[in-house]
Amino acid sequence: MPTNRNALIRYTTIDKCLRNKYRRWTLEDLQEACSDALYEYEGIDKGVSKRTTQLDIQNMRSDKLGYNAPIIVLEKKYYTYEDADYSITKLPLTDNDLGKLKEAIDILKQFQGFNHFQEMSGLVHKLENKYYNKSKYNRTIVHIETNDALKGIEYLDQLYQTILNRKVISVSYQSYKARKPNSFTLHPYLLKEFNNRWYVVGLKPGKPENNINNIKHLALDRIKGFEIINDSYVDNIYFDPNTYYDNIIGVTKDEGLQARTIICSINHRIAPYIITKPIHHSQKVIGQSKYGVKISLKLIPNLELERVLLGFSPDLEVLSPPSLNKRIKQLLKHAYQKYK
Repeated sequence: MPTNRNALIRYTTIDKCLRNKYRRWTLEDLQEACSDALYEYEGIDKGVSKRTTQLDIQNMRSDKLGYNAPIIVLEKKYYTYEDADYSITKLPLTDNDLGKLKEAIDILKQFQGFNHFQEMSGLVHKLENKYYNKSKYNRTIVHIETNDALKGIEYLDQLYQTILNRKVISVSYQSYKARKPNSFTLHPYLLKEFNNRWYVVGLKPGKPENNINNIKHLALDRIKGFEIINDSYVDNIYFDPNTYYDNIIGVTKDEGLQARTIICSINHRIAPYIITKPIHHSQKVIGQSKYGVKISLKLIPNLELERVLLGFSPDLEVLSPPSLNKRIKQLLKHAYQKYK
C-alpha cells in the first residue's frame, strides 16, 4: 500500500469513480474528483495537476502497488475498468500480507490497557476475522508474551493522560515490603514496561529539591488508586529516558553508584546462547577457550541484574567485581539452604 496519505486518497477516489458505471470519466473529471477529495479530507485547496492524475493511473495499472488495475481508455477519452467487478479494495491478501497482518494484530494487543486500544478493539476484531477467513492456516505462527491478568493495567490510560496533560497526582501505593499503602504526591513523566510489567516514573517531591534521587519507579500492580490534585506541575529536568536506562538492566538505579565492569565466566553449554542473545548491549566477549567464554558488562549492579545472573546458574560464574561475586554466592547459598 502507498505510504503517502494523499496518494492513497487519490487512488481510492479514482477507484470509486471508475466503479461508477453510470458516468463516463475523462482525465479532467478524475482530476477534479481527486482535487475535491483532497479538499474534503485534508483541507488541501491547491488542486491536483493533470500530470499527477496520469501518474496515479499509471501506478494503479502497474504491479508496483500490487493493484494491477485493468484501466482502459474508450474512444481515446473515457477511462473505465475493463473488468466491471474490479476494485482496489477487493485485492486478495498474499501469504506475506497475511503474515504481516497477524504480526500487526499481535503487537496491537500489547496495548490493551490504553483507551486508544479500547477504541480500536472493533478494528482489531475485524482484522482478526479478516486474517482467519483468508488464511489457509488456523494455527499461531507468531506469539508475543502477554499477561491479561496483570494487576494495575487498568491505570495505564489514565496515567498516560496525566502525563500528556501535565497533571500532578496523589497516589496510594503499597510496596511489596509495606504492610499497608502509603499516599504521596507524584509528578508523572513516563510509562515504562520491563519484563511484561508496567511502571509509572515520576518526581516524588522531597529534600533536597531538584534531586535525581526523588525520581521514583512505581509498579502499576502496586498502585491502589490515585487522583489528580491541583498542585503546579514540575516539568522533567531530571533525566532523559532515552539514556537514563543505558547502564542498568530493568528500572532499579542507585544514583550513588557508577557503572562497573562486570566479568563473567560462562561454560560452553550456554555460551552460544549468551553470545547470540547478549545480557546487555554493553556485553563484550573478552576470552574464549574449549571450556567456554568470558564476557564483560558495563552496568550498575541492581536487583534485576542479580536475577538475570542467577537465572543462568550453574552455567555462569561472576568473577568480578568482588562485591557482586560475594553477593551472588550469598544468594546461591541461601537458595541451597532452602532445598537442603
